[in-house]
Amino acid sequence: MTVTLADVAARAGVSPATVSRVLSGNYPVAEATRARVLRAVDDLDYVVNGPASALAAANSDLVGILVNDIADPFFGIMAGAIQSEMGPAAPPAADAWGPGPASSGPQGRTTTGPAGPATAAEKLAVVCNTNGSPERELTYLTLLQRQRAAAVVLTGSAADGPEHTERLAAKVARLVAAGTRVVLCGRPPVPGALALTFDNRGGARRLTEHLLTLGHRRVGYIAGPAERTTTRHRLEGHLAALAAHGLPAPTPGDQPGGDPVAAAEPPSLIVHGAYDRASGYDAACELLRREPGITALVAANDTVALGACAALRDTGLSIPRDVSVTGFDDLPFSADAAPALSTVRLPLYEAGARAGRLALGREAPPPGGVAMIRAELMIRDSTAPPPAPGR
Repeated sequence: MTVTLADVAARAGVSPATVSRVLSGNYPVAEATRARVLRAVDDLDYVVNGPASALAAANSDLVGILVNDIADPFFGIMAGAIQSEMGPAAPPAADAWGPGPASSGPQGRTTTGPAGPATAAEKLAVVCNTNGSPERELTYLTLLQRQRAAAVVLTGSAADGPEHTERLAAKVARLVAAGTRVVLCGRPPVPGALALTFDNRGGARRLTEHLLTLGHRRVGYIAGPAERTTTRHRLEGHLAALAAHGLPAPTPGDQPGGDPVAAAEPPSLIVHGAYDRASGYDAACELLRREPGITALVAANDTVALGACAALRDTGLSIPRDVSVTGFDDLPFSADAAPALSTVRLPLYEAGARAGRLALGREAPPPGGVAMIRAELMIRDSTAPPPAPGR
């Protein structure tokens, strides 16, 4: 039975006119009301302008790119790489996982040789900034379904919770059923979508093992938001390295500025915060307050690491003579930081470009629909053995 506008209105507890205003986007509607209507649209699988079967055969030239924060170079690099694949297809590029010669440079400058058949149609890429909101993510997917998007690429970390995972899987299934290709880049797999996952656990483990091999034992960890999958996976890698060296796993603490969750000694050496410089600064100060004897800080990403470095300098500590610091991602500024930042390199541009080709059907899907993107340890000047006792 076809779902009607009245059905959506009844489900959302509003008038049909309100539903029409929300879907048209031309009238001001309270955000809570708008979210309720869009949730009803999702739940009922309501499709504007006729039955879904009619829309499925008429996809547009639109490709949606969902990012958590377009101002973050992590997402900007991937979004730019995806968009670079939207033009008319010359012979499409292979990459580090496919045939053809490749030459690599800094993020965003890897080039590869030709391979595979071309798809000539040019697409319009639209970047959708979710600000890390699971609700906004689902709303954008609803809007892209209504626009009959040819493809959707979701980048970066996902919300780490069963409810959102279930709703996301349902939305992906509807998009795929309507003829939209869905590709995940740097996110855990979802049924029906192609996925390029990042080796966050392995990269984080190798990074912490590097510090432990240098002799560090009091290692503070500045984690990202607790509700994100990338945060959990990188923290799991860090804890796995500690366990492999026979060190006890620290108990996560509160946000910066609060007391540790666990009252027992030793104090927590894990602090969660946002993926930004200010959070790195505050978390480093908090960890130094909890444990002045810390000799190394592992940051959730390179931007967080810059904030941690600033906090150490402001407290009169030298990097790496007094405290070593590491990041993650190998963003373009990492090699130019002072000192140059030891980190884990994710090939963000290459991964984004591959996601773009998969989204347009210009590259064969990986076996099983999932490929793991390798992470590479980059040892630079921000890490060194811990200071001698008494220094």
